[in-house]
Amino acid sequence: MDDEVLAALVGVLEQLWRSERERPGRACSLAWLSKQSARPMSVLRRQLVLLVEAGWVAQTLAEEGGGTVALSYAGRQLCASLF
Repeated sequence: MDDEVLAALVGVLEQLWRSERERPGRACSLAWLSKQSARPMSVLRRQLVLLVEAGWVAQTLAEEGGGTVALSYAGRQLCASLF
């Protein structure tokens, strides 16, 4: 994985970590995360696939296109060590 991709993924994790600290145990909407991370939804969804596959993020998609996302236990542990 190149440095640019890694930096983008860390940016998403950072926003999820901020959300977790402000609202512990509550998932955030994909729309909120897209806005906070300054990423178009299509880009964010591709990045989230990698984070979900790594086991750091849990994602729930709604049929109408929305959804929620939150750090998994492993993701919270990772973010605690990074940030």
